[in-house]
Amino acid sequence: MNFLKAEWKNLALFNYEVDAEILEKYLPAGTEIDIWNNKCYVSLVGFMFKNTKVLGLKVPFHINFEEVNLRFYVKRFENGEWKRGVVFIKEIVPKKAITFIANTLYQEHYETQKMRHEIIANKNSNTFIYQWKNDKEWSTIEIETKKDLSKIEIDSEAEFITEHYFGYTKINEETTFEYEVTHPRWEQFEVLNHQIDIDFEKNYGRDFGFLQTQKPISIFLAEGSKITVKNKRKIELIPFEEELYA
Repeated sequence: MNFLKAEWKNLALFNYEVDAEILEKYLPAGTEIDIWNNKCYVSLVGFMFKNTKVLGLKVPFHINFEEVNLRFYVKRFENGEWKRGVVFIKEIVPKKAITFIANTLYQEHYETQKMRHEIIANKNSNTFIYQWKNDKEWSTIEIETKKDLSKIEIDSEAEFITEHYFGYTKINEETTFEYEVTHPRWEQFEVLNHQIDIDFEKNYGRDFGFLQTQKPISIFLAEGSKITVKNKRKIELIPFEEELYA
């Protein structure tokens, strides 16, 4: 059954290179860190949910809203092939019902904050702004882009960041939730300028406070598309000794 259908639009992706050891305690059982060109990434992502349906229904006042998340990239080998996915450190949305459903059914790490967004259209560029309020402080990510779309090249860094089609959630040391996210290949807008105003430690904890002084190694603005979230399942790994003698 399709749990969720929506459009993900105007995805602002700020990508940081990090030491993979930082992510080990967040790594779901049965997955491993996905590396691109010998780099381990975390991404700060802001985007719009539009035309959202949960279990086929549009919930009033929960159809169009913002999300900002911090995520990293993993892969899982199954049935002779690699599944490439993401793990979320935290997902911020403005709707308490979304947080409740996601945290209860998927045991994700959603948090509800006041949020707002803006698109400023100029003659030769567009500016995309996402903001959320933590206590009394507004956090802001902002990207100015050209207006023309371009394809995301095969085997590029942008493809690595955008082409992950599974989500993984760590339940405990032996149990993982997996779900599939389907969407067509995205296109991107060329980035001209950007601004970030975030207290990383306050928003994401001491493990990620170092991002405060670190510059992103890449920034993308993906147009997005319709998406479907489906095929949720639990993966339980048998400890080595039990598996050996089963």
